Amino acid sequence: MTLAAHILAASSPADERTRVLKHGDTFAVLDRYGEIKPGGLGEEGLYHDGTRFLSCLLLELEGQRPFFLSSTVREENDQLAVALTNPDLLRNGELWLPLGTLHLALRKFLWRGVWYQQLRVKNHARERVDTTLGLHFDADFADIFEVRGMKRAARGQDLAPQVTSEHVVLGYRGLDGVVRRTRLHFEPQPSSLTVSTARFELSLLPQQEATLLLTVACERPSECGLSSESAMPRPLAFDDARAEAQSDLERYRAWSCHVRTSNGQINAWINRAVSDLHMLTTELPTGPYPYAGVPWFNTPFGRDGIITALECLWLRPQFARGVLAYLAATQATEIIPEQDAEPGKIVHEIRRGEMATLKEMPFGCYYGSVDATPLFVLLAGAYFERTGDRAFIESLWPNVDAALHWIDRYGDRDGDGFVEYHRQSADGLVHQGWKDSDDAIFHADGSAARGPIALCEVQGYVYAARRAGSALAAALGQAERAAQLTRQAEDLRDRFEQTFWCEDLSTYALALDGDKQPCRVRTSNAGQCLFTGIAGTERARRVARTLLASESFSGWGVRTVAACESRYNPMSYHNGSVWPHDNALIAQGLARYGQAEQALQIWTGLFEAALHFDLHRMPELFCGFAQDPGEGPVPYPVACAPQAWSAASVFLLLQACLGLEINAPEVRVSFTRPQLPSSLGELRIHNLEVAGASVDLLLVRHEHDVGVNVLRRDGDLQVLVVK
Repeated sequence: MTLAAHILAASSPADERTRVLKHGDTFAVLDRYGEIKPGGLGEEGLYHDGTRFLSCLLLELEGQRPFFLSSTVREENDQLAVALTNPDLLRNGELWLPLGTLHLALRKFLWRGVWYQQLRVKNHARERVDTTLGLHFDADFADIFEVRGMKRAARGQDLAPQVTSEHVVLGYRGLDGVVRRTRLHFEPQPSSLTVSTARFELSLLPQQEATLLLTVACERPSECGLSSESAMPRPLAFDDARAEAQSDLERYRAWSCHVRTSNGQINAWINRAVSDLHMLTTELPTGPYPYAGVPWFNTPFGRDGIITALECLWLRPQFARGVLAYLAATQATEIIPEQDAEPGKIVHEIRRGEMATLKEMPFGCYYGSVDATPLFVLLAGAYFERTGDRAFIESLWPNVDAALHWIDRYGDRDGDGFVEYHRQSADGLVHQGWKDSDDAIFHADGSAARGPIALCEVQGYVYAARRAGSALAAALGQAERAAQLTRQAEDLRDRFEQTFWCEDLSTYALALDGDKQPCRVRTSNAGQCLFTGIAGTERARRVARTLLASESFSGWGVRTVAACESRYNPMSYHNGSVWPHDNALIAQGLARYGQAEQALQIWTGLFEAALHFDLHRMPELFCGFAQDPGEGPVPYPVACAPQAWSAASVFLLLQACLGLEINAPEVRVSFTRPQLPSSLGELRIHNLEVAGASVDLLLVRHEHDVGVNVLRRDGDLQVLVVK
C-alpha cells in the first residue's frame, strides 16, 4: 500500500468499532451509531472519488445523543442497522421521559453515489409523547490525502449554501476547477432547516410510529457531462433504491460458486469474505475490479487487484478477467519519470481526487511497484489454466509480451539477471515491493538497504511470470518464444539459488542492495518464494521450518519479520506484524512443496484470529505479538477493514489445504493429498464451473484422509484425487 503520507493517529479511535459501507466509488466510515463526528482518527465521513462529501452527521433527541442499543452491518454488507432509544430525559429537574420509551430504528445503505437513510421513531409509552429530533450536518470536501494527514498550501472555494424547505446543497469548487456538491434531501419537510441543522417536531400517540427519510447525493456534474450549475437527476426513492440494491445482490449470488462447511464459525468467516469482496468490487468498463480497501485504498491498485484475483481464482475467475483487462488498458506506454512509468509497466494505483488531479502528490496515475508487472503475467497464465479462455488471452497477449519486455529491459537495469527497483520520481515510493514502508528493507544490523534493490520474492514472481508466459506462448503457437522464456526462467532459478540462499539462516535473503550485498534477515518474503516455485525442494523444506519456528510464527500467523531480527517490532506496519494475504500465499507455497501440515498450521492460526475480529472480518494486518491462551490478536490501529486481499485470503488457504488445482483446457479438477483442519468435518463446493461443465462436491474428513464425493456433475468433467 502507498504510505507516502503517514496516517496520523493523534488519538485513539473515537469508538471501539467503526462501521463501513461501500458501493462503487462511494464509501462511508461511521461510528457504531451510524454517525459521522469529529475526533478519534478523523477518518469518519462519506467519501466519493477521493473526496469527503459529508464530514459531520449527528442525531440529537431533545438536544442529547440517543442511548445506544446495538448496530450491525448485515452479513451481505449492503445495509447498516442501528437501534437507539431515548436516555432518561429531565424537565425542570423531573423525569419526564424514562429510558426506553422511544425506539429509534436506523437503516442506512449506499447506492450509485447516494447515501440513503431511514429513521423510524416509535412511541412505546401509554400516553402521547411530544419531542424534537435534530440532525446536524457539514461537508468539508477534504481530499482523502488531507484526511490521512497531508498538508496543502491552498484549497479551493466553498460555494454559497442553498437552502429550501426540504433540501440543502453544500458546494465546493476545487483548485482543479471541478465543482463538488453535497445535496441533502429530507422527507417529510423538517420543521426548520438551516445550512447545518434539520429539526423535526414529533407528536406520537401510544404505539404510533413516524418515518423520516434522508438522501445525501455526492454530485460531480462534470461526470455526467453537465455544467457546474446544472441540476443532477434526483435520487431514487428509498424503497426503489433498496430494491435495486437487493436485486443486484441476488444476481451476484445466483451465478456464484458457493462454499459451505459443517462449522458455523468458519461459515461466518467465509460469508463475510464473500460479502466484503462483493462490496469492494466496482464494475468498471473493463469488468469487475476489487478495490484494495476502505478507507484509505478505495481505488484500483495493481498489485492488490492481482493478488486478490489469484487468491479466489478457483471460484471467482471473472475477477481475474476484470483485473487483467483494466491493467492492460492502463499499462504504461512511455517513460514518465515523475510517475515511475516505463513502457510495459503495470500501474500501481490510480486516484481521481483533487490533489491527485493537481499532482500535489504522484499517485494520480502511478507506476511505482516493481512486482505488479510480473504478477500481471503470472495472473494471465493462471487465468488461462483456470478458464481456457483462449480468445481473451489472444487479445491480451500484446500486453503480456510488453510486460515481459519491461522485465528484461527496464526491470533488470544492470544486466545481472535480477529485477530491481529504484524510484525515478522524487515524491514516489522509496520501496516498491509489497512491503513499501520506508523502513521495510534493511540489513541484519538494522541499517537501511540502499538501492537499487532486488527483492527475493520479486525474483520468484519473475520466474513464475516467465513460466506462465512460456505456457501462453505455446498455447498461441509461438514455440520459439515459449522455449526462450523457459530458458530464461531456469537460468534465473539457478542464479537465484546461488545468490540469495543464506545457509546459516536456513532461508533466502530478504533482498540484494545496490552493492549486491544480501540483506541477511529472516522475513516472510522467503515464504512467497515457495508460492512461485523458484525454490529448490530441499531448501523449500528448510524455509518452511524457519517460517513455522516460534521466532517467525506468532501462533496467529507468520510475522513479516522474525522476532530475533534487529528491526522487529510487532506493532509496526511491515517489520513484525501479521498480514493475512501474505500468510495465504505462504500456505499455498507450503502445499506446493508437499508441506500440507504446515499449511494447516497457518490456516488454524488465521481462523482462530478471525474468531476475535469484529464481524469475522479479516483486517489488512494485525500486530505480531505471540498468541497467549485466552487472549485475542492485538489489532493494528489504522488497518483497513475490509481489505480485498485479506478478505480473499480464506479462499487461497482452503485451496492450499485441499491441494486443489483446476485445468480448464483438460477439463479437470484435481485434489492432491487433500486435508481439512480438525475444526472442519465437511466442506461443500456448489456450482464449481470449469470449461462449460459444472460440479457439486462434498469433502469429508476421515481419521487418516479426506474423501471427495461428487454430488452432481453436468458435462464431461474429470474429478481426480491424488493420495
